[in-house]
Amino acid sequence: MRGPWGRERAITGNRQASWAFADAYGAGHAEHAERSAALRWAHDRAREAGLRPVSDGTGAALRLLAAAVDAKAVAEIGTGTGVSGIHLLHGMRPDGVLTTVDTEPECQQIARQAFRAAGFAGNRARFIPGHALDVLPRLADGGYDLVFCDGDRLESLEYLEESLRLLRPGGLVCFEGVFADGRTVDSAAQPAEVLRLRELLRTVRDSPSLLPSLLPVGDGLLCAVKREG
Repeated sequence: MRGPWGRERAITGNRQASWAFADAYGAGHAEHAERSAALRWAHDRAREAGLRPVSDGTGAALRLLAAAVDAKAVAEIGTGTGVSGIHLLHGMRPDGVLTTVDTEPECQQIARQAFRAAGFAGNRARFIPGHALDVLPRLADGGYDLVFCDGDRLESLEYLEESLRLLRPGGLVCFEGVFADGRTVDSAAQPAEVLRLRELLRTVRDSPSLLPSLLPVGDGLLCAVKREG
Protein backbone atom coordinates (compact mmCIF):
# COMPACT_ATOMS: atom_id res chain seq x y z
CA MET A 1 0.00 0.00 0.00
CA ARG A 2 1.36 3.38 -0.94
CA GLY A 3 1.68 5.95 1.79
CA PRO A 4 2.78 9.59 2.00
CA TRP A 5 6.25 8.70 3.33
CA GLY A 6 9.05 8.29 0.84
CA ARG A 7 7.62 10.99 -1.44
CA GLU A 8 8.29 13.95 0.83
CA ARG A 9 10.24 16.87 -0.55
CA ALA A 10 12.75 18.74 1.55
CA ILE A 11 11.04 21.37 3.66
CA THR A 12 12.25 24.86 2.79
CA GLY A 13 13.28 27.41 5.39
CA ASN A 14 10.20 29.53 4.64
CA ARG A 15 7.92 26.55 5.10
CA GLN A 16 9.57 25.65 8.39
CA ALA A 17 9.16 29.25 9.53
CA SER A 18 5.50 29.20 8.54
CA TRP A 19 4.91 25.99 10.50
CA ALA A 20 6.69 27.46 13.52
CA PHE A 21 4.56 30.60 13.26
CA ALA A 22 1.37 28.53 13.04
CA ASP A 23 2.39 26.40 16.01
CA ALA A 24 3.10 29.47 18.15
CA TYR A 25 -0.03 31.31 17.02
CA GLY A 26 -2.22 29.67 19.66
CA ALA A 27 -0.04 31.07 22.43
CA GLY A 28 -1.27 34.54 21.51
CA HIS A 29 -4.89 33.67 22.27
CA ALA A 30 -6.23 35.88 25.06
CA GLU A 31 -6.67 33.76 28.17
CA HIS A 32 -7.40 34.40 31.82
CA ALA A 33 -4.19 35.27 33.62
CA GLU A 34 -4.69 32.38 36.03
CA ARG A 35 -5.03 29.93 33.15
CA SER A 36 -1.85 31.16 31.49
CA ALA A 37 0.04 30.92 34.78
CA ALA A 38 -1.32 27.41 35.37
CA LEU A 39 -0.19 26.33 31.90
CA ARG A 40 3.32 27.66 32.51
CA TRP A 41 3.42 25.87 35.87
CA ALA A 42 2.23 22.59 34.30
CA HIS A 43 4.81 22.96 31.50
CA ASP A 44 7.57 23.41 34.09
CA ARG A 45 6.44 20.35 36.05
CA ALA A 46 6.40 18.30 32.83
CA ARG A 47 9.98 19.26 32.01
CA GLU A 48 11.07 18.40 35.54
CA ALA A 49 9.43 14.98 35.17
CA GLY A 50 11.07 14.37 31.77
CA LEU A 51 7.73 14.54 29.96
CA ARG A 52 6.94 16.29 26.70
CA PRO A 53 3.73 18.34 26.94
CA VAL A 54 1.70 19.33 23.90
CA SER A 55 2.89 22.43 22.06
CA ASP A 56 1.00 25.73 22.06
CA GLY A 57 -0.22 25.00 18.55
CA THR A 58 -1.47 21.55 19.50
CA GLY A 59 -3.15 23.01 22.58
CA ALA A 60 -4.88 25.65 20.46
CA ALA A 61 -6.07 22.94 18.08
CA LEU A 62 -7.45 20.88 20.98
CA ARG A 63 -9.32 23.91 22.33
CA LEU A 64 -10.77 24.59 18.90
CA LEU A 65 -11.79 20.97 18.29
CA ALA A 66 -13.41 20.61 21.72
CA ALA A 67 -15.37 23.80 21.10
CA ALA A 68 -16.30 22.76 17.55
CA VAL A 69 -18.01 19.57 18.75
CA ASP A 70 -19.50 21.41 21.77
CA ALA A 71 -17.84 18.77 23.91
CA LYS A 72 -19.50 17.86 27.18
CA ALA A 73 -17.63 14.58 27.69
CA VAL A 74 -13.98 14.10 26.68
CA ALA A 75 -11.72 11.11 27.36
CA GLU A 76 -7.97 11.63 27.50
CA ILE A 77 -5.31 8.92 27.38
CA GLY A 78 -2.20 10.33 29.03
CA THR A 79 -2.85 12.96 31.71
CA GLY A 80 0.76 14.07 32.01
CA THR A 81 0.94 17.16 34.20
CA GLY A 82 -2.29 18.60 32.86
CA VAL A 83 -1.18 20.78 29.94
CA SER A 84 -3.41 19.14 27.33
CA GLY A 85 -6.21 18.85 29.89
CA ILE A 86 -6.25 22.60 30.51
CA HIS A 87 -6.55 23.23 26.78
CA LEU A 88 -9.34 20.66 26.41
CA LEU A 89 -11.29 22.01 29.39
CA HIS A 90 -10.92 25.53 28.02
CA GLY A 91 -12.63 24.47 24.79
CA MET A 92 -15.32 22.30 26.36
CA ARG A 93 -18.74 23.38 27.53
CA PRO A 94 -18.82 25.00 30.99
CA ASP A 95 -20.55 21.89 32.34
CA GLY A 96 -18.25 19.49 30.50
CA VAL A 97 -16.28 16.74 32.24
CA LEU A 98 -12.83 15.51 31.23
CA THR A 99 -12.10 11.86 32.02
CA THR A 100 -8.33 11.47 32.02
CA VAL A 101 -6.35 8.23 32.34
CA ASP A 102 -2.67 7.80 33.22
CA THR A 103 -0.42 5.13 34.69
CA GLU A 104 1.28 7.68 36.99
CA PRO A 105 -0.90 8.83 39.92
CA GLU A 106 1.79 11.34 40.89
CA CYS A 107 1.40 13.12 37.57
CA GLN A 108 -2.36 13.14 37.99
CA GLN A 109 -1.97 14.88 41.34
CA ILE A 110 0.09 17.58 39.61
CA ALA A 111 -2.56 17.87 36.89
CA ARG A 112 -5.27 18.21 39.54
CA GLN A 113 -3.38 21.15 41.04
CA ALA A 114 -2.91 22.68 37.58
CA PHE A 115 -6.63 22.43 36.78
CA ARG A 116 -7.51 24.04 40.11
CA ALA A 117 -4.97 26.83 39.52
CA ALA A 118 -6.46 27.38 36.05
CA GLY A 119 -9.83 28.08 37.66
CA PHE A 120 -11.64 24.84 36.83
CA ALA A 121 -13.94 23.39 39.47
CA GLY A 122 -13.01 20.02 40.92
CA ASN A 123 -16.01 18.31 39.32
CA ARG A 124 -14.81 19.24 35.81
CA ALA A 125 -12.27 16.39 35.73
CA ARG A 126 -12.37 12.71 36.61
CA PHE A 127 -8.92 11.19 37.18
CA ILE A 128 -8.54 7.44 36.67
CA PRO A 129 -5.12 5.93 37.40
CA GLY A 130 -4.23 2.80 35.48
CA HIS A 131 -3.33 1.29 32.14
CA ALA A 132 -5.51 2.77 29.41
CA LEU A 133 -6.41 -0.58 27.85
CA ASP A 134 -7.67 -1.74 31.25
CA VAL A 135 -9.63 1.45 31.93
CA LEU A 136 -11.17 2.29 28.55
CA PRO A 137 -13.37 -0.85 28.32
CA ARG A 138 -15.12 0.33 31.50
CA LEU A 139 -16.20 3.63 29.91
CA ALA A 140 -19.62 4.04 28.32
CA ASP A 141 -20.25 3.17 24.66
CA GLY A 142 -21.05 6.26 22.59
CA GLY A 143 -20.73 8.48 25.65
CA TYR A 144 -17.95 10.81 24.48
CA ASP A 145 -17.68 13.74 22.10
CA LEU A 146 -13.88 13.65 21.79
CA VAL A 147 -11.11 11.20 22.64
CA PHE A 148 -7.54 12.51 22.85
CA CYS A 149 -4.78 9.88 22.69
CA ASP A 150 -1.31 10.74 23.99
CA GLY A 151 -0.19 7.42 25.42
CA ASP A 152 1.93 4.45 24.39
CA ARG A 153 2.49 4.61 20.63
CA LEU A 154 2.69 0.82 20.46
CA GLU A 155 -0.93 0.70 21.62
CA SER A 156 -2.25 3.32 19.19
CA LEU A 157 -4.33 0.89 17.13
CA GLU A 158 -5.94 -0.47 20.27
CA TYR A 159 -6.68 3.11 21.36
CA LEU A 160 -8.33 3.70 18.00
CA GLU A 161 -10.55 0.64 18.38
CA GLU A 162 -11.63 1.71 21.87
CA SER A 163 -12.15 5.31 20.74
CA LEU A 164 -14.54 4.28 17.99
CA ARG A 165 -16.63 2.48 20.58
CA LEU A 166 -16.55 5.39 23.01
CA LEU A 167 -17.39 8.14 20.50
CA ARG A 168 -20.86 9.26 19.52
CA PRO A 169 -21.48 9.68 15.78
CA GLY A 170 -19.90 12.98 14.77
CA GLY A 171 -17.36 12.75 17.60
CA LEU A 172 -13.61 13.25 17.18
CA VAL A 173 -10.58 11.11 17.90
CA CYS A 174 -7.16 12.78 18.01
CA PHE A 175 -3.66 11.29 18.24
CA GLU A 176 -0.70 13.37 19.37
CA GLY A 177 2.89 12.87 18.18
CA VAL A 178 2.30 11.03 14.90
CA PHE A 179 5.29 12.70 13.23
CA ALA A 180 7.60 11.09 15.82
CA ASP A 181 10.14 13.90 15.36
CA GLY A 182 10.16 13.33 11.61
CA ARG A 183 10.81 9.60 11.79
CA THR A 184 7.37 8.68 10.42
CA VAL A 185 8.33 9.98 6.97
CA ASP A 186 12.00 8.97 7.19
CA SER A 187 12.87 6.14 4.79
CA ALA A 188 15.55 4.77 7.14
CA ALA A 189 14.86 1.72 9.29
CA GLN A 190 12.64 2.71 12.22
CA PRO A 191 11.70 1.23 15.61
CA ALA A 192 8.46 -0.63 16.25
CA GLU A 193 6.63 2.41 17.63
CA VAL A 194 7.19 4.36 14.40
CA LEU A 195 6.03 1.41 12.29
CA ARG A 196 2.95 1.30 14.49
CA LEU A 197 2.27 4.97 13.85
CA ARG A 198 2.50 4.37 10.10
CA GLU A 199 -0.03 1.57 10.48
CA LEU A 200 -2.29 3.89 12.47
CA LEU A 201 -2.08 6.57 9.77
CA ARG A 202 -2.99 4.05 7.06
CA THR A 203 -5.83 2.57 9.10
CA VAL A 204 -7.40 5.95 9.88
CA ARG A 205 -6.97 7.18 6.29
CA ASP A 206 -8.56 4.07 4.79
CA SER A 207 -11.39 3.57 7.28
CA PRO A 208 -14.85 4.14 5.74
CA SER A 209 -16.17 5.10 9.18
CA LEU A 210 -13.71 8.00 9.65
CA LEU A 211 -13.13 11.39 8.05
CA PRO A 212 -9.46 12.17 8.78
CA SER A 213 -7.05 15.08 8.69
CA LEU A 214 -3.40 15.33 9.74
CA LEU A 215 -2.63 18.72 11.29
CA PRO A 216 1.01 19.95 11.15
CA VAL A 217 1.06 21.35 14.69
CA GLY A 218 3.45 20.27 17.43
CA ASP A 219 4.70 16.79 16.62
CA GLY A 220 1.72 16.05 14.38
CA LEU A 221 -1.95 15.82 15.41
CA LEU A 222 -3.97 13.15 13.62
CA CYS A 223 -7.71 13.88 13.83
CA ALA A 224 -10.72 12.00 12.53
CA VAL A 225 -14.47 12.43 12.77
CA LYS A 226 -16.57 9.32 13.37
CA ARG A 227 -19.11 9.29 10.55
CA GLU A 228 -22.84 8.94 11.16
CA GLY A 229 -24.26 5.45 10.78
